[in-house]
Amino acid sequence: MQTSLRNGLIGLLALCLCSIASAQALTSQEKALHVLNRLAYGPRPGDVAAVEKMGVQRYIEAQLDPDHIRFPADLQARLDGLPTYNLNASQLYIQYGPPSFPANTATPEEKNAARQRAAKEITPASHLARLWMATESPRQLQEVMTEFWFNHFNVFEGKEWVRYWNADYEKNAIRPNALGNFRQLLGAVAHHPAMLYYLDNWLSSGANTPQAKGRFKGLNENYARELMELHTLGVNGGYSQADVISLARILSGWTIAVREMKDDADDATFIFRPGRHDTGDKQFLGRVIPRGGQQEGEVALDMLARHPATARFISTKLAQYFVSDQPDPELVNQLSQRFLATNGDIKSVLRVLFDSPQFWARKNYQSQFKTPYQYVISSLRATATPVVNGKPVSGVLNQFGMPLYGWLTPEGYKYSEEAWLNPDALLRRINFVNGLSNGKSPIARPEGTQPSPDVVPVDPVQLLQTLSPTLSQENVTTISSSPANLQVGLILGSPAFMKR
Repeated sequence: MQTSLRNGLIGLLALCLCSIASAQALTSQEKALHVLNRLAYGPRPGDVAAVEKMGVQRYIEAQLDPDHIRFPADLQARLDGLPTYNLNASQLYIQYGPPSFPANTATPEEKNAARQRAAKEITPASHLARLWMATESPRQLQEVMTEFWFNHFNVFEGKEWVRYWNADYEKNAIRPNALGNFRQLLGAVAHHPAMLYYLDNWLSSGANTPQAKGRFKGLNENYARELMELHTLGVNGGYSQADVISLARILSGWTIAVREMKDDADDATFIFRPGRHDTGDKQFLGRVIPRGGQQEGEVALDMLARHPATARFISTKLAQYFVSDQPDPELVNQLSQRFLATNGDIKSVLRVLFDSPQFWARKNYQSQFKTPYQYVISSLRATATPVVNGKPVSGVLNQFGMPLYGWLTPEGYKYSEEAWLNPDALLRRINFVNGLSNGKSPIARPEGTQPSPDVVPVDPVQLLQTLSPTLSQENVTTISSSPANLQVGLILGSPAFMKR
């Protein structure tokens, strides 16, 4: 009798545990929404059902292989229609930089006019391209990772010459490598004029070298320090100030080909100046670096890309972005091991992350507070609001404290809830989405035009379908019983939509 009772209780307990586990597991709809919120900037109308039908694993695999996702012809045509966006780095400098006006004889007014011209013609195009790609590209994971890596390798648009090049930096250094190999990405960044200028390595010269003259006189440690602290090893990565100095010496002579740039198809903006390179013996991270000119820098980048501290630092940031502000150390360890085993294959690391139980855990579902950028882009996608005029979006992001390409210092924006959750931010978000609800947003029409009299407001019923199952049934009932003109604002201003 006791044995039967014990077995019965064990069986009942097992059933209860199975029920609990089943209750905790994400439903197929929730899984579809989860991948759309993490691998993409949220669902557009019909996306949740499409991903659920396709299967989340097939969706993930497709997103990891963006080159096989058809790119919309109309979106490509609009990108091709942005004149400055399609100029290469050399052309941008020649047409908008100091060569476009007499640098030595120009008055302050002429120089200021040149800067304003660049801001007027280059900046709106670069912002519009980023917004179009984020809201409309079906290669959503590539766009998410492009933003992630741009932020990781941040350059500030407002620093003089960076304005010429930050769009090219994103387009040709970051995006093509966003799901590729970390060493190749690191090299593309290190050779790009936007980074060389932003962190001053273009000015850096070895002490007493033949061409260390004028503004190029002296060693500059800025890039070397941030290359280790922010781009690879992390602040606790085991390097010393002596390593910073050694790396700066190794990278001396890595500069911008200002004199060689031509206004043609040639995009050779990087150049190594042997006459400014420190040719002395160097020891870096405990290893003697053989004398080899530019190759010394390539060896140093190889060392940094393959370092265990880099694997851990990058893996931690990826886990924080895709899973939790406080990621599971075991997950970080698994990602680090994969990073090292594959020599920094980003796609392989992400595949481990997306296969992990931590990624699919209910406690990590709808748990991350959206950054201003994520909130704005996900709102535009959910309401199918076309970005015809990018200026209002840029203006909103400025108000929210996250302007495009606008973080001054090299560490980039934070992604944590702590950085962005406050009462003022919530009020600003609610005001923004209320402006989207009636369909008359200036974002959706050309600058300077009035809304069409037959414009159609956002349909709250369709929006609820788009965001299912973000909201609980209780939330849906409350929203549905509210006045029709308030429902869209209630949906997009809800605590549920604030998270992803």
